[in-house]
Amino acid sequence: MTLSKEQILATSIPQEAVDVPEWGGKVNIRGLSASERDDYEQSLVEVGPDGRTRVKKTQHNVRASLVARCLVDEAGKRLFTDADVAALGEKSGAAIDALWDVARRLSGMSLEAEEEALEGFEPAQGTDSSTA
Repeated sequence: MTLSKEQILATSIPQEAVDVPEWGGKVNIRGLSASERDDYEQSLVEVGPDGRTRVKKTQHNVRASLVARCLVDEAGKRLFTDADVAALGEKSGAAIDALWDVARRLSGMSLEAEEEALEGFEPAQGTDSSTA
């Protein structure tokens, strides 16, 4: 069966409840939409003085940044804004890492996909091309 435009547009982004023992309860994680994922991936690169795009030299709070974009309430609304990333980054590394794994899975992101997305970008001076 071939899907119609209406059927495609009626689909939803996957979401799941995740137990976070470090926080004493469950949270809802929603995958990123295609445009949200593009925004996140663009936050990992920068344009250098020579005009070339490369992986950012500093990858501070990469995990917390993705988790902040994916933690949602029961209605699917984000719990955290981009301004909350630093505070979220101060929470348990184990909890953030576990949620990061779920957010990546629900968003269709794998290490291989990230490496492929960053292919062709030069590493910023003094770093390797790793994103995490």
